[in-house]
Amino acid sequence: MQFTVDIPDDLARRVIAAGGDVSRQALEALALEELRAGRITEPELAQALGLGRLQLDGFLKSHGIYQEYTVQDFEAERAALKEIGL
Repeated sequence: MQFTVDIPDDLARRVIAAGGDVSRQALEALALEELRAGRITEPELAQALGLGRLQLDGFLKSHGIYQEYTVQDFEAERAALKEIGL
């Protein structure tokens, strides 16, 4: 889907002058807000932005979003690694 957003010309000029892509920044901002609001998942965010798993992790971290990693997650990973001999 395509949609048009009107933004002030001076804002667009500053974004472009800084080497930014106004359309991409708008898409990223919208997608991040939808993720924060719980309306899309991380895989859906990655798909919307065309990012792989590692790229998504970096993107989220650069925007201050960190995955929740519990002690239970750690223990499950440790047990799986032990099971395969690592």
